[in-house]
Amino acid sequence: MVTFLPFPGYRPAIGDGETVEDRISPPYDVIDDDYLAELQSKAHNITRLTLNPDDDKRYHGSRKELDRWIAEGALKQDGPSFYVYEQTFEDHGEKMTRMGIVGLLKTEPYEKGGIIPHEETFSKVKADRLNLLRDMEAHLESIFGIHDSLSNSLHRKIRDHCRLVCRYVDNEGVEHRYSILENEKICNEITSELRDQKVLIADGHHRYETALAYSQENPKSEKKGYVLATLVAGDDPGLVIWPTHRLVKTEEISEKNAIKKIVDSMETKEVSEEEMLAELGDWMMGLRFRSGKCYLARFGGDGMYTLDTYVAQEKILKYVYKWDEDKCVVDYDAEIPSTLKKMEDGLYDLAILLNRPDLGEVWSLSIKGKRMPKKTTFFFPKIWSGFVIYRMV
Repeated sequence: MVTFLPFPGYRPAIGDGETVEDRISPPYDVIDDDYLAELQSKAHNITRLTLNPDDDKRYHGSRKELDRWIAEGALKQDGPSFYVYEQTFEDHGEKMTRMGIVGLLKTEPYEKGGIIPHEETFSKVKADRLNLLRDMEAHLESIFGIHDSLSNSLHRKIRDHCRLVCRYVDNEGVEHRYSILENEKICNEITSELRDQKVLIADGHHRYETALAYSQENPKSEKKGYVLATLVAGDDPGLVIWPTHRLVKTEEISEKNAIKKIVDSMETKEVSEEEMLAELGDWMMGLRFRSGKCYLARFGGDGMYTLDTYVAQEKILKYVYKWDEDKCVVDYDAEIPSTLKKMEDGLYDLAILLNRPDLGEVWSLSIKGKRMPKKTTFFFPKIWSGFVIYRMV
């Protein structure tokens, strides 16, 4: 059972000389230092709360800043509402729109079966986010979840009754449209239709698990039992999943020996770079080495071994490069052109190019309780932060 509710969110009250751009940001974990400095130069940017810890990694100063924003009227509170978040973008030349409903998702242990994870998480990241929740008593960023679907009639009602409150086009050309849905009857219908569905966490596993831990610390507080969530239907035509390619840097094994171990343990075919890109869809992965040598590779198996990221992790990163023994560095890139450019610049020893993940396969393995390797999926575009805040006090 899934509980998904409207809530009285706090939204930016745009002042003189401000735009919505001054208030919002991409998720905290995809912002580099230069961009963060630019964002935090804005007086009311959300990153001044999400990424502004005190020296002891607590967020007491950020909490005072949030309270000051509310007292000064920089944030305004709505009545109980859902929000409609539409993102229009291009996916390799095709224009698409993805629609999500933003509300409160009741946290529960994965064992109950309503909320389903698909990727591994790391305790260090969760510790910082838990400190943020303890100090702020607010959810400042939304997780991204996928549910089955909404009925066509309800979808039409949402379209007809939501009211646009802001619009922004980011530097990647993605248009963000945020609308408010205040109609109580329609809000109740959304809650009702989602009740018997399951939610797959697409992005935000660390934030969800942190929110669950926080709710368990505060069992007497109903408000602290929910997490801010953007839910997208699994049949949404704009639901796009990109692969995340792997880039390997090591001084522990030569290219010659690495190639030999891969060729001996997997089915491979040596090809040109052009052939690798053209035939990638027929194979599990493409391998581009520092020397320029390219291979197509696959591995026959069942269960998790049907997943290219798992094969890359187990048969290449761990078996060949001893990643689990800290013998190599692994970085990630969601786009092939920039991945290959890094190889041409001699920055890495190997690029592992992967195919787009299949949502059905992700669902199937996740339902069985399988956790996939870090960055198995890249749901594009990212859910931005700062459009709405859920305050738990």
